[in-house]
Amino acid sequence: MKTNNRRDFLKKSIMGLSGTALLASGTSLDASGNAINNTPTPLPTRPLGKTGVHTPLISMGASGVTSPGLVKAAYESGIKLFFSANYYGRGNNEILVGEGLKGLPRDSFLVGTAAIPNEMNKGAGTLNSDFTAEKYMKSAEASLKRFGLETIDFVLLPFASKKETILNEDVLKTFEQLKKQGKVKYVGIASHGGTVEALNAAAESVVYDVAMIGYNYKTQNLEEMHTAIHRAAKAGMGIVAMKTTAGAARSKTGPGINTDAALKWVLQNENISSIVSGMTSVELVQQNLKMIQNLKMTEQEMKELGMTSGYDAQGLYCQQCQECIPQCPHHLDIPTIMRSYMYAYGYKNLEQAWHTLAEVDLSNNLCHLCDVCNVNCASRFDVRNKVMDIARLKDVPIDLLSV
Repeated sequence: MKTNNRRDFLKKSIMGLSGTALLASGTSLDASGNAINNTPTPLPTRPLGKTGVHTPLISMGASGVTSPGLVKAAYESGIKLFFSANYYGRGNNEILVGEGLKGLPRDSFLVGTAAIPNEMNKGAGTLNSDFTAEKYMKSAEASLKRFGLETIDFVLLPFASKKETILNEDVLKTFEQLKKQGKVKYVGIASHGGTVEALNAAAESVVYDVAMIGYNYKTQNLEEMHTAIHRAAKAGMGIVAMKTTAGAARSKTGPGINTDAALKWVLQNENISSIVSGMTSVELVQQNLKMIQNLKMTEQEMKELGMTSGYDAQGLYCQQCQECIPQCPHHLDIPTIMRSYMYAYGYKNLEQAWHTLAEVDLSNNLCHLCDVCNVNCASRFDVRNKVMDIARLKDVPIDLLSV
């Protein structure tokens, strides 16, 4: 699959605006002037746990979207579930998604966001002592305002990895109040790492309806993961998968992986209700919609994934296992830095990479102080070189990446 740099995307986001009209009208013209029927083919769906919702197998993750027209074009193509986060573009992404869905029948789409508390340590997955239900309620309500909606379908607690955070009384109280007040229909967690513990904790609670999890063919603890997914699904939770292409490339300069095969691999697990895929062009929307019409994997696709599923020092997907942090003499938040590296070189999303990197104190670029890196990465990453590489991004003004 082709990957798009920012210049390509800016061109295609303009196409997304015009594509809205083409897709909405139901017909367009080919090069010879003949009419083409663009009426979307009905998409295969799966139930989202016990919510009563049936969602298409592919949903839109909006982190890399910069055009409301692309959101509208995806909707007209058949995408019905859209996910944003209050930390994407400092909340501006929620505004963009809301603008793309504005004027559409409210019962014809589902929208959700990951609302992170200001008092949360993302890397550790823990809450600070000054976290309160009142503060978190205000954070969630701010997302509703940015979407321009009276009700949103999903609010997720992101970076959920610790049982004590997921079962925190103030978190649960906030979610129960949001549902009781009719501001949110369903609540859940989003987990980048520590996912087995997160799923087991969420399944233990009677509050959570859904879980969005990092899950792909490079996941190392598959047996544990599958057991936790099955348990959560059996408890009635809908499971949505993210990070499904494992960075989308074999290395920062190498060829892309077969993303169709990677997505199909995820959907072989029938407990996965939908994939949240970052789609930054109409081309990618159409490719993903075509993929879910036939989930059977070919021998060639299995072979291609097998070639890239092992450990690779040049790989892009960090398991977020946290085992590296105590090994580092400076206790750098290496997993967060590795996510930034993946966003930059894998997903070509420099803005999200910049914001992710800004969460880590790299003011002194501490890797320069070590002649030899003592970190033994579970994925065999060359941690020192990757940290020093992506650290350059912190010196780039964000406004240059947001145009």
